[in-house]
Amino acid sequence: MPSKFFHPRYWLIWIGIGLLWCISHLPWSWQMLIGKGLGKLLYLIIPKRRRVSCINLQIAFPDLKNNQLVALNKAHFISIARALMDSALSWWGSKRKVASLTHIEGMEHLEQARKDGNVMLVGAHFTSLEIGGRIVAAHVPIDTVYRPHQNDLLEYIVAKKRAAQYGKTITKTKIRQMLKSIKDGNVAWYATDQNYRLKGSILVPFFGEDAPTNPSTARISKMTKAQVIPIFTMRLYGKGADKRTGYLLRILPPVSDFPSGDDYQDTLRLNQIIEDQIREFPEQYLWSHERYKFYQSENRNFYKEYIAKHPKSVCK
Repeated sequence: MPSKFFHPRYWLIWIGIGLLWCISHLPWSWQMLIGKGLGKLLYLIIPKRRRVSCINLQIAFPDLKNNQLVALNKAHFISIARALMDSALSWWGSKRKVASLTHIEGMEHLEQARKDGNVMLVGAHFTSLEIGGRIVAAHVPIDTVYRPHQNDLLEYIVAKKRAAQYGKTITKTKIRQMLKSIKDGNVAWYATDQNYRLKGSILVPFFGEDAPTNPSTARISKMTKAQVIPIFTMRLYGKGADKRTGYLLRILPPVSDFPSGDDYQDTLRLNQIIEDQIREFPEQYLWSHERYKFYQSENRNFYKEYIAKHPKSVCK
């Protein structure tokens, strides 16, 4: 470990990591209870993200009444906080504990696709993303594409834990490395559902509103001859008809007739698949991300314009 990480400026982070390590050894129900309390606090102390997630939710679910929208937004922040609990469990939880909380749907799709040829897993930023990687890796080694943390210590720890549990960890700027990994027969995972304003991005509807989107999934599939399999991880709380608790790993069949040769239509199809999963678990998607931020002009901000156009909105 680099000696710089023992500098006092990292001490608070070390304390936080130590707390997460302790929490990872608690019963899962306690972890979720801690996450609930922390989520309520986060909702109060970060108004900018609260406003962004509220606007995103209002776009996605325009029929919600104001009180329903606020309740869903609060539930979302609880889900964000529980993501910390999930990460702690992913990094330090025992195999037995993780396995006892795991429920898998559709593993046969992945197994068959691996027999048929190259495979690319395409996910989305649900808040249980980290534990999802741990669950998949317990069955199939995966190479993951991710965005590095801005904090050096967090990046060091996360990369180290992922490398120990998964296959390769590939930063999002090293797409050639991802292509090589898939061509070599490895299963690669990545997500393209966040705001993408780099060269080559296109505007594609996400819940009916145009969002800057990365269309590279179809291109990578074509170059590697890989089947594209959507994969998602969500929490189950034992409510309603489904009495299961823990984590649901849902693997869908390979996207048919993909790529089609039309990047816009291919990207739209993937967005629609993601939307279907979000509607089933609405609070667990990462709504606090500025998904609709304009990229044509740095002087424009979608979220400020939205508030100006909707003065009666509760998203303030």
